[in-house]
Parts: sequence; C-alpha cells; structure tokens
Amino acid sequence: MKIIVVDDDPLVCQSLRLLLSRESDMEVIAIASDGEEAIQRCAEELPDIMLMDIRMPGMDGIQATRQIKQRWPQVTIMMLTTFQDEQNIRLALLAGAAGYMLKSTQVTSMAQQLRTLASGTSVVDVNVLKTLTTPEQDDLSGLTPRETDILELVALGCSNKEIAEQLFISEGTVRNTLSIILDKLELRDRTQLAIHYWRRS
Repeated sequence: MKIIVVDDDPLVCQSLRLLLSRESDMEVIAIASDGEEAIQRCAEELPDIMLMDIRMPGMDGIQATRQIKQRWPQVTIMMLTTFQDEQNIRLALLAGAAGYMLKSTQVTSMAQQLRTLASGTSVVDVNVLKTLTTPEQDDLSGLTPRETDILELVALGCSNKEIAEQLFISEGTVRNTLSIILDKLELRDRTQLAIHYWRRS
C-alpha cells in the first residue's frame, strides 16, 4: 500500500513515515506540507492512499482533496486531523474523502483503519461519528426554497457567479438574496452562513 502523508508539521510527517513504514504492507512514498504540494506529489507518485491534514497554509486539505478526487478518483483520501467540528467533517466528506481520523488515533488502530479504507470501506472515527449524529439545532424554516438553495451553495464554497450560473439567476439577485438571508438569520458574513448551514439538524 503506497501512502503519501500531507501535513504542515514536519514532525508529524516524519513520525507517520517512520511508524507506518514498520507495517509490512505499507510504504510512505512521499510527504507534502500543503495542498498544492499534495497535488504535485500525487501526480508524481499516484499513491493508493493519502493521509491529508485539513488546516494548512495556502491550499487547505479540503480544497486539495476536491481537486485530487476530480483528477485521480482512484486515489483514496483519509483526513487526519485534530479537528472534529461538524463543518470540517461534512466539507471533507463532500470533497471526496473516504475517511476521517483523528491524530490522537493509536498507530496500530490507524494501520488497521487504512487497511479497511483500502478494501473499499469508508472509515470515520467513533468520536467524529458522534459529532455528526448530534449536531447543533439551527432552524432554516424561515427561509424560502430559493434562499435555502443559495445558502446551500454558499456552504459548498460557491462564488456569487457560480451560484447565479447554477440557479439561472443574475449575480445581482444572488447578492440581494444573500443580504436578505443574513438579515433573517442575524449573521454577519458568508463564513457565518456556511457554519450555520452545516450545524443545522
């Protein structure tokens, strides 16, 4: 099993390379420190699995995952992170990650989960699963269907232009509707809108 480790902490990369290479069926063939380098290493090495951190300088792990899965859908990506908030989990899985594992995972358990992932079964840490199954209660019932559609596309990271193209409306209409949504939900900006959306029940 060929693995690429992606993390902006060199110590994490080297530790994982050392520990996973002790497994007879695993080989860490490359490391990367950000999303752009991860894409480059993937193109050069074409691994079986990528262990991907989420928060990194420049291109983050979720953006990198989305691009890698678009170009090399056969590459399996496991998110490896300290963050288990619902927004990051859902965005990572939507981007194409097949698993979500915490850095606190024991190496022996990590190796077994990677084998499970390689067999075609998705893997989500039990603590992460609890986060997904007990979300915060946020009500969107006050929004119209069109407002809800726009909010969902904002949460997926779409620009006003992309939203307009997908919904066949003008960018001006998107901007005006976003202002209405912000007023209704008493939120400040697009980031808060995205977080609000992913925390809903």
